[in-house]
Amino acid sequence: MKPTVLLLTTAILTGVFATMLSRPAIARTDDPTPATIAVSVAKLEGPHRAVLYHGDDPAPRDWSEALRITPDLAIASVERRPGETHLVTAEPFALDRHYHVILPDGDKRFLMPDGILDSLYSDKPMGFQREGSRQAFRVFAPRAQWVRLVLYNDLTSPAAAELDMLRDPDGVWELINEENWTGRYYGYRVHGPSGNGENFDSSVVIADPYSRLVASRNTYLHPGRTHILPEIPYDWEGVTQPVIHPRDLVVYEMHVRDLTAHPSAGLDPELRGSYAGLVSEDQRGGLPWIRDLGVNAVQLLPVHDFGNYEIPFRDSSGVFFNTWNPYERNHWGYMTSYFFAPETYYAVGGSMARGEISGADTGVITEFKDMVKGFHRNGKAVILDVVYNHVSQYDLNPFKYLDKFYYFRLNDDCTYRSDSGCGNDFKTERPMARRMIIESVRFWMTEYRIDGFRFDLAALIDVETRKQIRAAAMAINPNVFLIAEPWGGGYDPHGFSDVGWMAWNDRIRNGFKGYNPATDRGFIFGGFHGEDTRADMENYMMGSLRERGGQFVSIDHSVNYLAAHDNHTLGDYIRIALGDVAEDAVIEDLEANARLSETQLRLNKLAALGLLTSQGAIMIHEGQEYARSKVIAPTEAPDSAVGRIDHNSYEKDNATNYLNFDHAELNRGLIDYYRGLIALRAAHPALRRAEPEQFTFVETKDDHLMAFTIVHESGTYLVVLNGNRKSSGMVPLGEGAWRVLADGEGVYPADGPEMHGRSLSVPPSTGMVLIK
Repeated sequence: MKPTVLLLTTAILTGVFATMLSRPAIARTDDPTPATIAVSVAKLEGPHRAVLYHGDDPAPRDWSEALRITPDLAIASVERRPGETHLVTAEPFALDRHYHVILPDGDKRFLMPDGILDSLYSDKPMGFQREGSRQAFRVFAPRAQWVRLVLYNDLTSPAAAELDMLRDPDGVWELINEENWTGRYYGYRVHGPSGNGENFDSSVVIADPYSRLVASRNTYLHPGRTHILPEIPYDWEGVTQPVIHPRDLVVYEMHVRDLTAHPSAGLDPELRGSYAGLVSEDQRGGLPWIRDLGVNAVQLLPVHDFGNYEIPFRDSSGVFFNTWNPYERNHWGYMTSYFFAPETYYAVGGSMARGEISGADTGVITEFKDMVKGFHRNGKAVILDVVYNHVSQYDLNPFKYLDKFYYFRLNDDCTYRSDSGCGNDFKTERPMARRMIIESVRFWMTEYRIDGFRFDLAALIDVETRKQIRAAAMAINPNVFLIAEPWGGGYDPHGFSDVGWMAWNDRIRNGFKGYNPATDRGFIFGGFHGEDTRADMENYMMGSLRERGGQFVSIDHSVNYLAAHDNHTLGDYIRIALGDVAEDAVIEDLEANARLSETQLRLNKLAALGLLTSQGAIMIHEGQEYARSKVIAPTEAPDSAVGRIDHNSYEKDNATNYLNFDHAELNRGLIDYYRGLIALRAAHPALRRAEPEQFTFVETKDDHLMAFTIVHESGTYLVVLNGNRKSSGMVPLGEGAWRVLADGEGVYPADGPEMHGRSLSVPPSTGMVLIK
């Protein structure tokens, strides 16, 4: 089919766009305070109204004859108000062009179309849709001057056709096709205004932002073609999703590849690092490891299709100069490219060989579902780590080419805001951006039966979007887990709790271990983090309720943890804080470093005991159960830090991140301790379902000797945590007999020793749990 060309005249565009304007745009300038007229910002407040904001004008003047709008737009009236000048135009503003206000001194202010864009919305299904016998393609690009669908017969040939799409009044471009293109591929070319920071580039073909599967080439540009998928039936075989109360949740935060990629996992080479390999039974790692540990949920680092490559080392993309990543890779996945498509590198046979194509095979969809089903069959919930606060930074991300001004928060100079620290903050409050986020959440819950989500840098998600995410998700599954990383350009655990979300509790994390191992040592080291006191630690143990000075309106909202993918592992934090290894030391003997000393083991056990007797959900970082150490592995990359401990291993798809199960066996005692505590928590509801009024804290002379009883319908318990590294702690027992459930040595589900007497002695850096 011969491609056609869409031609729109300025007059036609002006008429189409003028009907859609209802909210203001913001004028930006490099000089907010011109010498003669102090206009700080200019905005479009409607299709006919612009407002100039300025401070106190020491010499008020009549601007009506001096102000102009270009391209020429007649100003019908001018009204002065304190700090503002309102311009009413005789003709409406159009979206397909740029307007400027010309001030009397000649200063020229660009009008960004923020408010106008907020008024645009469509309920039409986006992306590729089957509608009866027809196939529909839709993309939202409200300021585009033309959009073409580029059709490919395969993944390597040039385009077979380029077809004009038609724009509806709401800014949706669509093409309805009567032919059957199943098995082929497509993308879009988008043409729009230029200059003033715009990013339209019709020479680039972008994949559909609503793609359900993308085949992409392995370069930092990540160029992709969207699959036109057939119907792919799937049999869930009657396997249902687990129902887990938030306070019963024990999450294992993990990376798909890390649990199976190391040879010590014992998995067949062709399955290593894959979705299928993760739930294979024939291995030491993967699902068998997770099941043996006893957790009831896994939290997968990002598996949305993401930018796997970063720009070449010591080279430039034209915007960035890479001095920080000699690996040129992104292993963790916090650079999402497509919010509806699974990452194809993790499919069986997936490869990141430079220049090769990833995602040619549609089998990844079934393989991902098989993984979810495998976890569900074993009673494990599946939580996805999702990144909606920003998008991929270096690649041909579709939102950047559809409309940078619509989808992103921008600075005054029209550059991307980066409160995320990742280069481009997504404007979640825009109606169609919000819709995309909500539809992505709903899609993964319905198509893949995902049980919950951990939202990266969630403080960058606006409050209304948070509320709508929760409403939409709970309509599908009332037991869904919505977990915020409650920071990113701010810190807002309170705000998430107020709208019914869970959130990472960094205060209990810092309270137990501290934040910086070189300078900040918390309770397990016999210290306190920051301004923490024992009273704070007591509140953390009871669920960090706001009414007692914490962050949450419900204990259900607190996700208690000690380590995550970011920063040091708990094992390395303890090694460094004790002075057993220097952060910049080159480690020659990996086994000796991995094997815990007696002191290291005691502190790891104390931390585990504190975590798993705290009220709220629990999260454990992969390898925490054996005090995993992340030592930078030998590599062909020019990394001068090989052999040192790594606190930010986001770029290393190698043995730095992979779990070494031989090293794990060196610390089998700690693994058994974690396994025992997880089982103990499950068997004794008081350790996870107690309310603050059921706690009684024992007065002790040592602030680092924390002891409390829980009088619960399931029994009476005594928990003692001795953070003092030098002295044993004496705790009164009172009358009656007690049985030890756990101490510094082990966990005793049914055969622990009995304790009698008036007091209990707890050795330094250990803890105990007893039942009366």
